Amino acid sequence: MNIKLIKEMFNTSKLPIIDFGLEDVSQKAQKSAGKLSISGVQPKLSMKLDKKNNALISVAEGGEYILKPQTVAFPNIPENEQCCMDIAAEFKIAVPPHCLLPLKDKSWAYIVKRFDRESGVKIHQEEFFQILESGNKYQGSVEQIGRKLKEISTAPGYDVQLFFERVVFNFIIGNGDAHLKNYSIAYKDKETIRLTPAYDMVCSKLVIPDEEDSALSINAKKNELKRDDFDKLAEYLNIPIRIRYEKFEKSLILMETIIKNSKIKQEIQERFINIIKERLSRMNIAAE
Repeated sequence: MNIKLIKEMFNTSKLPIIDFGLEDVSQKAQKSAGKLSISGVQPKLSMKLDKKNNALISVAEGGEYILKPQTVAFPNIPENEQCCMDIAAEFKIAVPPHCLLPLKDKSWAYIVKRFDRESGVKIHQEEFFQILESGNKYQGSVEQIGRKLKEISTAPGYDVQLFFERVVFNFIIGNGDAHLKNYSIAYKDKETIRLTPAYDMVCSKLVIPDEEDSALSINAKKNELKRDDFDKLAEYLNIPIRIRYEKFEKSLILMETIIKNSKIKQEIQERFINIIKERLSRMNIAAE
């Protein structure tokens, strides 16, 4: 990992250590049960940097980072998420600082810096699951999020464009698990209410091959999505034609390079690339 990223994440020039293994994660998570606000199927730990020992430690409160370890059900998700977030960053999609770090047993864990904290002060955020008062994070449409985002954001035209780009990106990388809890608003102050950085971006199709194209409906569909469905979404959100897909044109080589340089196992890398090729084809986006 380069020094610049280490400083951006940890404000130090030396990579911190994690002094526990994968088998300890569940126990540590249970210890903090009821105090953490981070939910999901994958075990997650709230972490803080112990500057004296240059170590990331698990905490119940005041966490600065989120740690996501390996899981039995879905192998290699940390490497998968790291790769997808790296690709997103290359497309100038706002993402928080993130990296892979080894646990004590040498298994990889994904570490992401929390963006709902600034100089130790918590920034109020709401997921669209809360905003839309939904009872199920998988029920709803992308259009509902876009409409509400326009109402709430203090930069509605720009935020809805950023949102549209993320929806397209999730489709291209095979992320069929982007649900209502994966899009959020940050209330920095009364004059600054904005879409948060992107998070939880993975190629879920690598581990759930028969998963739907989208967790939320797009043009009243969750499967067999094509360019026309995204065009209709863009029209609904009033996204200008010239900027809808331009950042994804001729992007295959860039994505292939990031995937091949990632920690994803080599036998899985080709499957990932083929997923992207098939999605670009359905979108009528020039691959190269």
